Amino acid sequence: MSDALTAQSAMQLAAKIRSGSLSARTVIDAHIDVLKSNRSLNAVAKPRFDAARAEADEADQLVANSAPDADLPPLLGVPMTIKELIAVEGMPNSGGFPHRRSIRSRTDAPAVSRLREAGVIIVAITNAAGPVYWIETNNPLYGRVNNPYDPRRTAGGSSGGDGAAVSIGGATAALGSDLGGSLRVPAFFNGVFAHLPSVGLVPNTGHFPMTAGGVRKSLYLGPLARHAEDLFPILQTISGPHDSDPHSSPVELHNPSTVSLEGLSVFLSTASSVTKPRAAVEEARQRAAEALESAGARVEELPLPELRWAMGYALAAIAGEMDFASTVEEVLGTAVPRKRQLRYLPRNVALSIASAPVAVLRLAEAAPARAVRTRAMRRLVSAAQRASDQITAAVGEGVLLHPPFPRLAPRHYTTYGQPWLLANTAAFNFLGLPATQVPMGLNADNLPTGVQVIAAPGNDHVAIRAALELERAAGGWTPPPGADS
Repeated sequence: MSDALTAQSAMQLAAKIRSGSLSARTVIDAHIDVLKSNRSLNAVAKPRFDAARAEADEADQLVANSAPDADLPPLLGVPMTIKELIAVEGMPNSGGFPHRRSIRSRTDAPAVSRLREAGVIIVAITNAAGPVYWIETNNPLYGRVNNPYDPRRTAGGSSGGDGAAVSIGGATAALGSDLGGSLRVPAFFNGVFAHLPSVGLVPNTGHFPMTAGGVRKSLYLGPLARHAEDLFPILQTISGPHDSDPHSSPVELHNPSTVSLEGLSVFLSTASSVTKPRAAVEEARQRAAEALESAGARVEELPLPELRWAMGYALAAIAGEMDFASTVEEVLGTAVPRKRQLRYLPRNVALSIASAPVAVLRLAEAAPARAVRTRAMRRLVSAAQRASDQITAAVGEGVLLHPPFPRLAPRHYTTYGQPWLLANTAAFNFLGLPATQVPMGLNADNLPTGVQVIAAPGNDHVAIRAALELERAAGGWTPPPGADS
């Protein structure tokens, strides 16, 4: 029974729970059993199993007391996990900093509150990279997250716990965050879906640490899911402006069902990667292009050398807009004189932001202002805006297929000191383009493959529509062979 339940989509389970044909308690128990059976992966930072069971009983009582035609919450009884960096009332929100070990959130982040109102039940808070935010999740408070397809490999970062928990069937979906690939890289390594929303679509309040200045626009909260059909309903639930986030805005969100694949322009980026993708990554992208072409899309190559400068754009944005001293004060709870700021950098690389490209980005910010606010940096910021405009115009109403990472899930500790590995994902954070990470099956070594689907700002629905077709054609999520689900 639990095998079947933990393989179904959130929308399938929610429909059965609302109809009364399946109890929320049964669903929650099945997913909790999976998380308990896979403790060695270290995906969970803090469980809330007892609270989740009680909330499931309340959901079942609501169904029992409601008329057959009652308008019940759309995600009633759906089990999800939330990244530890995102505030959940009464739960840890340390960001991996030992001095915040005992801190508990007093309120839910707006996105979390919206999920609860829609009926979601949070089964656990998940392990995340910190205080060194990187491609790998190795947290001093919660330990290292292992990849369910091969425990010798990383589950990715910084939303590594979410990626593993969703992949094994411990949750139908998860809420994570992304400033340089922290949703998409774990989704890629764990063989599940993820979506980086358009700028301003989802409020990011309640995230710790929080980026400052205009760079806050490049920190996104978004969903990871086992099934593509869950991306849009979850995105719709958490979307909309909130007074607490100055960069959230009333972006119109369209339904993927309105998108026709017939004649859709699909572009394959070329001359665009800092590190050449390995064969398995490129093969997955080619298969994605062929699948969309078979569905009626028009596929062509598109040279995008501008993407090679992605980390430069990020450096310029961070250096020009963020205030290192104030960020240190927020994280450590103390003011640090400018002359001592560089001393704090090696000790806590993560003082800056809650996602992957931290080391490189903070190096720029920690340097003296006169050294970073140069004409060259201003040129990079301008170049980033031009690149965003050019790519948006070129893609139009279509999508761009781009490799998410140069290789499949790497062995533990083999990515440190290589910030260029993030260029394929970080580019779209700082260019402001929505992106959907799509699994494309397993390779001969049973490791997940996948592709990023990029769209123009506001065209989240187009990227998700392509993801739905690719799931149909390629099979989507494949359960890890070694996980006890």
